[in-house]
Amino acid sequence: MGDEISARALADWLREFARRIHEHRDELTRLDSAIGDADHGTNMDRGLTAVVAAIDALGPATAGQLLKKTGMTLVSTVGGASGPLYGTFFLRLATALGDVDVVTTAQLAAAFRAGLEGVVARGKAQAGDKTMVDALSPAVDALEAAAAGGATTHDALQAARAAGERGRDATTPMQARKGRASYLGERSVGHQDPGATSVELLLSAAVDTLG
Repeated sequence: MGDEISARALADWLREFARRIHEHRDELTRLDSAIGDADHGTNMDRGLTAVVAAIDALGPATAGQLLKKTGMTLVSTVGGASGPLYGTFFLRLATALGDVDVVTTAQLAAAFRAGLEGVVARGKAQAGDKTMVDALSPAVDALEAAAAGGATTHDALQAARAAGERGRDATTPMQARKGRASYLGERSVGHQDPGATSVELLLSAAVDTLG
């Protein structure tokens, strides 16, 4: 089964992700104030506002062109760790998908795997470190499994989002081992990771636009 996802739908996904980040900006910043620099929400909001402007200026584009522009814009406009990590994610997606106008569910899953690998390589974080990887890694596993089983894009992304939500929630009792939060030691326990939270927004935006 599966479906085909147009480059235009990918642009809609990015715009919806930007909208959700803006809507949850204060929540993300509040989460980050407990264990980080209190800037995840504002940084991501600034970066994705710039992304929307950049892809609007780009006009009709292939999947690769669209996602490369997104990644480069995030790297250049988002401060802290979020810019390089999210930027790398989208740049890896761009490379994996290439200059095509439509993407299958299986291709999307493979691209997400490449994006996750890029995030891990860039941030040197693994599952259990209390980072965005804790939401992204199980989401990618679920997306791949659903795609391999012939699920529709919507059902595959629903599975990915559900896994990402569980991963996000699982960060609360963790002690941070990477990033600014790791400096807090045991005091980082009991706080939901802001990066894992923004990953869930990325996934939920995908469900509503790509499926």
